[in-house]
Amino acid sequence: MIDDIIEDARERMGKSVESFRSDLTRLRTGRAHPSLLDHVMVNYYGTPTPLNQTANVSVEDARTLTLTVWDRSAIEAVEKAIHESNLGLNPNTAGAVIRIPLPALTEERRRDLIKVLKGEAEQARVAVRNIRRDALGQFKELVKSKDISEDDERRAQEAAQKITDEAVKRIDDIVADKEKEMLEV
Repeated sequence: MIDDIIEDARERMGKSVESFRSDLTRLRTGRAHPSLLDHVMVNYYGTPTPLNQTANVSVEDARTLTLTVWDRSAIEAVEKAIHESNLGLNPNTAGAVIRIPLPALTEERRRDLIKVLKGEAEQARVAVRNIRRDALGQFKELVKSKDISEDDERRAQEAAQKITDEAVKRIDDIVADKEKEMLEV
């Protein structure tokens, strides 16, 4: 019973960390990467559609993304979606190909992005702590219903704290790597 709760908490914490890691792909680091546009939604014939389902996203060089739009009639919608994405990008269209030059990040913009990064990290830590709180609540219920002893509960709490600490450390490591990447010029 306790092992099931611990394993469930470990799994959920792992998913929270991975979700945090994937959320960070939308933070610009100054290098072109196709995942930068993953969250951009295009109004494609009245339906919000992910950009990667309307165009092929590729990297032309270190500072340029290239989009090959499959449906020529959707080019304007794709351009509009990129403008409205608040990424500070200005697409250039040439036929069915859209080039997106990534401007160099200023020091001030890098600092702002690091603040956003730290805010996202804190949200991820809170999510991990909420999972721990849920597990601790389940342990208390088991003690109440006399399914486990208080000693078992204490050991289970320590195990839950240990996996929480591991998840928070992984989040902190991700933040340190991303921050170093953002500060590279």
